[in-house]
Amino acid sequence: MNQFIDCGQLWWDAEASCTSCGDGWCEYPDSGKPPEDVRSALLAAHGPSRLRVVGPVPNLGSVLKVLREIWEVPLPQARELADELTHAGLVGTLAEMEFLRTRLRSRGVAAEVRSDAGPEGERIPS
Repeated sequence: MNQFIDCGQLWWDAEASCTSCGDGWCEYPDSGKPPEDVRSALLAAHGPSRLRVVGPVPNLGSVLKVLREIWEVPLPQARELADELTHAGLVGTLAEMEFLRTRLRSRGVAAEVRSDAGPEGERIPS
């Protein structure tokens, strides 16, 4: 399982190989949020990462817009996520958090990603 950023979009795929002949292939390349089983495998293999805003938020509207664009959530949920982002932080895969950090940075919002997010779960919109 892989998750990566390409051409400004978040992508995921699954790689497989034949145990008999050794041939390998890539299955299901797709952009956006991966299915929960793929996401769970990524978190199990690599651990969670946490994204937090550092310093004051210059414009809450920019944060809300980024959250709504990426996860297509309603405004009330975007507000909850923005509150988490500016306090404890949001937790997800490294690629998800780096993707969000890059989008926030393009709107003038400084944020940092840290690995090993701890036991507080994988809270991002479903």
